[in-house]
Amino acid sequence: MKILIVDDDKDIVQLLEIYVRNEGYEPITAYNGKEALTKLNTNSDIGLVILDIMMPEMDGMEVIKQVRKDSSIPILVVSAKTTDMDKIQGLITGADDYVTKPFNPLEVMARVKSLLRRSKGNLTNDEPDILNVGSLVINKDSHEVKTLKGDTIQLTALEFGILYLLASHPNRVFSADDIFERVWQQESVVSAKTVMVHVSHLRDKIEAATGGEKVIETVWGVGYKVESH
Repeated sequence: MKILIVDDDKDIVQLLEIYVRNEGYEPITAYNGKEALTKLNTNSDIGLVILDIMMPEMDGMEVIKQVRKDSSIPILVVSAKTTDMDKIQGLITGADDYVTKPFNPLEVMARVKSLLRRSKGNLTNDEPDILNVGSLVINKDSHEVKTLKGDTIQLTALEFGILYLLASHPNRVFSADDIFERVWQQESVVSAKTVMVHVSHLRDKIEAATGGEKVIETVWGVGYKVESH
């Protein structure tokens, strides 16, 4: 699998190249946003993007917006912008995860492997293959969500993971920490904010596709659930 590394700092690119290659992936590199989009358009087998935010010609936020128009490829932001609002903005724009600089390359690779597990549909074998929730049909094997009319709802791997987790345990309330540890398969001190942003995106997509159907409920002060019908 190819992993696209995008940063205008060549030392960071070279460092990440070493770690990506050591994990058995093929690194592809770009040094600004425009070059990143070109590489994505000409390499159909890129499976994940490691992306800086502050870059010349086109910044990382704009890259995410362009990619998310027609792709759910996992995107890991690695940025010197470190405030909670910076992280939330990155997630709202469409990133799957966010690591701040200076970073530990081992942590970056742990996040990469976690995102790739989700994108490959790493769900346990004892979970049902097909779930029906309201007007949604959720297919574990194909990682697809469709309406009863047959329209596909394009979700990222993490959005699908959240929906499948909640739908496969109807009426059970999952806290943000529970969801983060199960779906992201890692622990994080910012899990609540991260999950909140992804749930919000997921709700927007479901409601847009179903004409306003409310599938995921918030249990205030506790977490999220999907009710059985």
